[in-house]
Amino acid sequence: MIPVILSGGSGTRLWPVSRTKFPKQFNNLFSEPLQTSTLKRLAKFGQPMIITSQILRDFTEKKAKEAGYPNTEVIYEPFGRNTAPAIAVLCRLMELQGKTQSVVGIFPADHLIENELEFASALDLADQAAQRGKVVTLGLKPDHPEVGYGYIQTTTRPVNFNQKLSSYEVVKFHEKPNLGTAKQFLAQGSFYWNAGIFVFPVYLMIELFKRYQPQIWAGVSMLKPDLSNLKEIYEHLPSISIDYAIMERLSGQELLCVPCNPGWSDVGSWDAVADVFERTGHEKVEAIEVDSKNNFVFPQGQKKYAFVGVDDLIVVDMADALLISRRGHSQDVKTVVDRLKNEKSKLVEEHTFEERPWGRFDIMKDFNHFKSKVIEVNAGAQISYQSHTKREEHWIITKGEGIVVLDGEDVKVQRGSYVKIPLGAKHRIKNTGTSTLEFVEVQIGTYFGEDDIVRYQDDYQRL
Repeated sequence: MIPVILSGGSGTRLWPVSRTKFPKQFNNLFSEPLQTSTLKRLAKFGQPMIITSQILRDFTEKKAKEAGYPNTEVIYEPFGRNTAPAIAVLCRLMELQGKTQSVVGIFPADHLIENELEFASALDLADQAAQRGKVVTLGLKPDHPEVGYGYIQTTTRPVNFNQKLSSYEVVKFHEKPNLGTAKQFLAQGSFYWNAGIFVFPVYLMIELFKRYQPQIWAGVSMLKPDLSNLKEIYEHLPSISIDYAIMERLSGQELLCVPCNPGWSDVGSWDAVADVFERTGHEKVEAIEVDSKNNFVFPQGQKKYAFVGVDDLIVVDMADALLISRRGHSQDVKTVVDRLKNEKSKLVEEHTFEERPWGRFDIMKDFNHFKSKVIEVNAGAQISYQSHTKREEHWIITKGEGIVVLDGEDVKVQRGSYVKIPLGAKHRIKNTGTSTLEFVEVQIGTYFGEDDIVRYQDDYQRL
């Protein structure tokens, strides 16, 4: 199988942690980023691929390298067009590479799977059916009447099985129901949550695109092997999900479902995050509670939290934003994000920190007359050789050792060293040690935006 990870979306319901330029799949919500967990889980079945947005290139490559998969093949979309065009491009690329007989699995990047043995068993059964010319989806067995997910209705007689699980023909896809309908689905027993996981042979999916979405296939059929014309093609493709475009049009004989219970969560809200922490015993902040109970905190930093006379609150504390929600209402965080978008607030887009291919930085202060950061450079890495037209910089090395190149001259630095970067001076810093190089940067000038950078050399082709 070729596992393909779809890494899109901005996770608006997990604001203020998840933001457009740092979506939830890259956040350390649990022990590691969700996309890292997904990569590791799927690598057991085949060499994974990733389809994601061009704006997430740096994150994607950095996190794949950190996860131990630096050579992961990635398709970068110029902009989002939902899942159907992404899968069509994937199939066309496979066709150009002579891989139409291959079986592909499609998986969201930001889901949590706790029971990997059952997940593997379900995926094995799906793979077997796909090898025989079927499209297969995994259905999650519901344990409560959930109104936030779509449902897959199946027949009751299995058509294929292994030692643990069976597959069934799909009768119908159902949109997110109201509570009464969700209760009926749960009582009937042949309705399962749609997790957006699909397994199919490439040749069959190509046939289905030609049959049901000829406009999309006509567009992607013009794709060049090096993807150099992908932006031009995407500009003319509709934005549509694979569910609407293909899956909901298939008959039961073409589409099977493997119901399973792999401890799945789409981690789609702060209620879901809190539930995972409490169910699995993840280490969490121990707040002081006085005449209070059932409160959950997701922190940044080392603050001490205390609750007095309040119950059932979710508190998400970031450096530049604080969310307080009552449990059961965290789905409404999207409304907050919509309001911030209307205000054109940067709080939707970015954090006070940024990760870069060479390391990261955290903004400490950002005023009209100065800006300060803590910058970390990974072992063996270096920033681009650059200059600024509107600011000078002052660096104090607080950890590690390295070399500063200042207008062509090398200056060795270590803990306690100070370097002044004059306005317009060409400069870079390289970590020559085996651990993180850290320094405090103070900027003085008239403008402190990240776009005031002229790059002359860069290891990451960002000139």
